[in-house]
Amino acid sequence: MQVPVRQGLPRVSGGAPWPPVEVAEVPEPKGGAAAHSAQAEHPAPNPAHSAAAEYVTVPLRRGLPRTPGGQPWPAAETAQVPAPTIPAQAEAPAPEADHSAATEHVTVPLRRGLPRTPGGQPWPAAETAQVPAPKFTAQAEAPAPEASHSAVAAPAESAAHVAPAAPATPAAPATRVAAAGSTAKRAGGDTEASKSTPHSTKPWLWGGILVVLAAIGVLAARWFVGTDTGADFIARYSGAQPLPESAPEGFPAWLTWSHFFNMFLMAMIIKTGLTQRREKKPEAYWAPRSRPREKISVNLWLHVVLDVAWVVLGAIFYVLLFTTGQWVRIVPTSWETFPNAVSAGIQYLSLDWPNENPWVFYNSLQELSYFLVVFVASPLAIISGARMSPLWPRQWNFISMRVARALHFPTMLFFVLFVIIHVALVFTTGVRGNLNAMFAATDDPTGWTGTILFVIAIAVIAGGWALARPMFVAPIAARTGNVTQR
Repeated sequence: MQVPVRQGLPRVSGGAPWPPVEVAEVPEPKGGAAAHSAQAEHPAPNPAHSAAAEYVTVPLRRGLPRTPGGQPWPAAETAQVPAPTIPAQAEAPAPEADHSAATEHVTVPLRRGLPRTPGGQPWPAAETAQVPAPKFTAQAEAPAPEASHSAVAAPAESAAHVAPAAPATPAAPATRVAAAGSTAKRAGGDTEASKSTPHSTKPWLWGGILVVLAAIGVLAARWFVGTDTGADFIARYSGAQPLPESAPEGFPAWLTWSHFFNMFLMAMIIKTGLTQRREKKPEAYWAPRSRPREKISVNLWLHVVLDVAWVVLGAIFYVLLFTTGQWVRIVPTSWETFPNAVSAGIQYLSLDWPNENPWVFYNSLQELSYFLVVFVASPLAIISGARMSPLWPRQWNFISMRVARALHFPTMLFFVLFVIIHVALVFTTGVRGNLNAMFAATDDPTGWTGTILFVIAIAVIAGGWALARPMFVAPIAARTGNVTQR
């Protein structure tokens, strides 16, 4: 018989497609029509031999022409291929139906594509094709167990063949799994409910403990101040910081604007840091253009940018602090600073504020607090934050990531506690005078300039908090790298 040969590209430039023949003679399969008719009259126990001798016509997929302006290749539109072999297990249980089942075909629609020539018909021209009908195994055709009474008259061998193929439906295991799942869900819900109750009451418990401790501290401080020992201690150490004679008075202008920028950056850093700690599924990601796979959230990108700005501000602050001599006001220069700090703390606890004039001097407790903030907590926050940031080189392993994480969050809590106490003291020790000194750089206890500037600063911080969202930050971050949405 003849079958089409698929020709490829020519072997030489400008040559004919290779191989040059378009059809080839192949031997016909053994058996032929005689074997087919013999098997039709006397069915053999193995139907695979008869199926191998049958052929069906299938459409050929034709490609582009081999020569410019030629016909689609191959020229033939159909081909004779052996019919699929039907295994004995997949046939119907009745032996006399083997031949009819093997020759059954069904009509299926063909998917037609673009025409092969301009203005032509969709290809292939045929819209349907005859394909062998799907065969079902004995297991799929087996009757349900309830219908077994209708099969009493069937032959013994047929019943023996069909009976094992009717297993019971696995509805019971599925029911058990569903019940187990619902039980586990209820158990999980009960566990979560039991866990949420202690966590919800814990803040109130700690708050109550702090209130009780504060009340005990106030009572103990007032009792100590009322004793002769306490009165003598307060008289000897008033709480004022001991300053050298060359210490400057007042606040220069650079200290007021650096105070505002420091307040703004600290508020934004704390906000983005808490957001990063709670964020589970960021809305947007940022990655450097040189390393697009190293993605971080847009909120973390903003946190790092604010950290860098805070570090730059701190470097400028350090330079001006030591070049103008203002460092003597926040760095202890005498051992008497420590007993004076204890005295100031006792006076605060007794609710009788120590005498102070921040334009000229701080009390010793303020001096130690500012020293811890500027020279201890700030460098600790910078180093631990830098170790956790994506800017840290991977080969620098001399600082443990675990230690950095253990230090960074408590340092942030220290800053929050300092800000709360600092603001409370500002508002309880002459608010207008303190705000004039911090924001207007004037020694005016009754003016409103500092208060107005403070309100403006609070409005700027509130606006920064409101704009610190991915929808506003992403366009800015996109100027420095690649921003993708979740």
